[in-house]
Amino acid sequence: MKNKLFIISNEKIFKENENFYCDNIDIKSIPEELDKKFDVTLIGRKSKERRAKHINIKDIKVSKNYLNSLRLISQTIKSQNRKYLVISISPFTFISIIYLKLLRQKVFLYLRSDGFEEYKSILGFFGPWVYGLMFFISSKFTKLIACRSRILKGKKGVLVNPSQLNHKWHENYKPPNLDKIKLLYVGRLRVEKGIFSLFEIIKKTSFDLTVVTSEIKLNVKNEFSNINLISYKNTEDSIIKFYDECNIFILPSYTEAHPQVLDEALARLRPVIIFKEISHVERDRKGIFVTGRNQISLEDKINYIKENYFKIQEEMKFNKLPSKKNFIKQLENILF
Repeated sequence: MKNKLFIISNEKIFKENENFYCDNIDIKSIPEELDKKFDVTLIGRKSKERRAKHINIKDIKVSKNYLNSLRLISQTIKSQNRKYLVISISPFTFISIIYLKLLRQKVFLYLRSDGFEEYKSILGFFGPWVYGLMFFISSKFTKLIACRSRILKGKKGVLVNPSQLNHKWHENYKPPNLDKIKLLYVGRLRVEKGIFSLFEIIKKTSFDLTVVTSEIKLNVKNEFSNINLISYKNTEDSIIKFYDECNIFILPSYTEAHPQVLDEALARLRPVIIFKEISHVERDRKGIFVTGRNQISLEDKINYIKENYFKIQEEMKFNKLPSKKNFIKQLENILF
């Protein structure tokens, strides 16, 4: 009999004909992979809007509101050999943690990003105070898992290396076309991701920018001829083609901990540009370049990359990138 694992997430999940969909790749990938070894139930928030990624596990429950989420959690207590994995801190998951503590359950909390920085970019001055209170209490009641030690803020926890990379990402490399600079961003269209500030810079340049997002409904009006917005459903790692079609990947986020798209670009031997706010993600990997959030600085960095492109690619081949298989194995060892 498999051990029972309940995964609780703030992710909005759309239900249609007994099928469930989300936007975040981790909320799809982690339950699916862990379900191969454990009996996984995913609990998330109900979405009224269609989402892009189909979650391929049998047991998924969506909560209509906070009271409904507590009822769903209460029902899990009947299971034997159970454990709980909460992904990220939000008001929804915070209440779940408090309730599980009252029920005297063992809870693991996986922190994928720095909530202090995220809440600051969303709520301004009060953001870090709001997140700080939730983080302080949650860290007392859970065993922490994080993708970077800086996220733990001095608290005791276990580190993992998130990744979606499998063998496909290291096969059939495509040579870049450098006749024109083609930038690529893969991710959500959110203020904290810095994508709107990037739009303002790119519209003044001669560079092309392709934005690939899993969001089905694009609430963004594109008025720029050199910016292409694509809503795309990634199946069987077909998104690799977008990395191959670009010659430089750009990550404009204001806050990141372990951006997996960065590793994906490096795996396809595409140089990466990031901004100073997330310079810490560079670490010791080759092919990552830090620039200021302005047109002149960005153009200078792009010109340098273009002039030294193939030398940079040769250096990138020595990068040691994490794999999806090892990441899931790390989680399995921590949880059971």
